[in-house]
Amino acid sequence: MENQLKELFGAWIQAIGTVTAAVGSTPSLNEDTQENLNLWGNVLQGTGNALIADAQEGFTLEKLGNEVQAIGNTTVVAGILLNISEENKLKLDINGNLLQAVGGGIALPEDLLDEPSTIRTLNIAGNVLQIVGNSMQALAGAEELKSIRENKDKFKGYRENNESKQDSSSEELAISGSWIQAVGSVISAIAQTKESIEEIN
Repeated sequence: MENQLKELFGAWIQAIGTVTAAVGSTPSLNEDTQENLNLWGNVLQGTGNALIADAQEGFTLEKLGNEVQAIGNTTVVAGILLNISEENKLKLDINGNLLQAVGGGIALPEDLLDEPSTIRTLNIAGNVLQIVGNSMQALAGAEELKSIRENKDKFKGYRENNESKQDSSSEELAISGSWIQAVGSVISAIAQTKESIEEIN
């Protein structure tokens, strides 16, 4: 029961984190607010993934997948907090999102092999949406990194003079990916809630 509650709590903490990060991708917000929401969103996601992994007894693909996702969140957080170049920050963000997508992919086979049920369907849908969302965010970061490298002189001193803006196509891709991931994590949290209720009953 304790592990079940820990997993449920972790699922909702992770869902709150993805929604927080998705709100942080809103272009109308100022950059400091966006960065803070992205930071706390990934901290909450990492905490939620770690709790879910800790609730799993023994080795499971779900446990490993959540551990990899937590590492991915930590990588994104490092990119936000470390005093490094914008290019290196983007690299960490891209790698962090790719690790989250890989973690979701590692956990997916267990759901695919489970007995057919509403919970299984929700778990698969939630996981696939998160994989797609993270992959889109990584792709958006890669496009932005490519743009920065192609316009090295123009983007010189990006963080100091704020001359650079993420181009609209990569920005739209990143926003869409963030919200797709958020929807997926909420669906997964709902599935975990249904599973917990069934376990209690």
